[in-house]
Amino acid sequence: MRQYKKVVNHFPHTNPLWHMYKIIRFPKVLKQTILIEIARFIPSLPLKRWIYRACLGMEIGQKTSFAYKVMPDVLYPELIHIGDNCVIGYNTTILTHEFLVTEYRIGEVFIGSNTLIGANTTILPGVTIGKNVRVGAGTVVSKDIPDNALAFGNPIQIRK
Repeated sequence: MRQYKKVVNHFPHTNPLWHMYKIIRFPKVLKQTILIEIARFIPSLPLKRWIYRACLGMEIGQKTSFAYKVMPDVLYPELIHIGDNCVIGYNTTILTHEFLVTEYRIGEVFIGSNTLIGANTTILPGVTIGKNVRVGAGTVVSKDIPDNALAFGNPIQIRK
């Protein structure tokens, strides 16, 4: 199981989101936001995949497709790793960071080959989704999913 890289807020009386640009540079966030917003609406799957791989540093396998409006993490897209022949469904969000009230967390996301992520799914930081997995639409993936499983719902339920 992957662990969060946990960073404690150095500003105990304020929300760490107010100090985001002390954690990550503004020009990097601006560039990544613009590229992600362009890619979300591009109908060409190869061009979208190229933006994610070449411009944002995401690791994406062969024949993997991103549906319309998929939202990879804006701050750390390079922490997203996706295997071959996957489908990432409409309006899915893949997060690699969380800002909480007293701290922020960073965690890599791994999605195995031949995996289907249903529409409107949210994948939280630090999770691993195995190979040959089916994740139902609207699922909040808050923990690891083993190979050859079906996962659905909120809270997540996993069936082998």
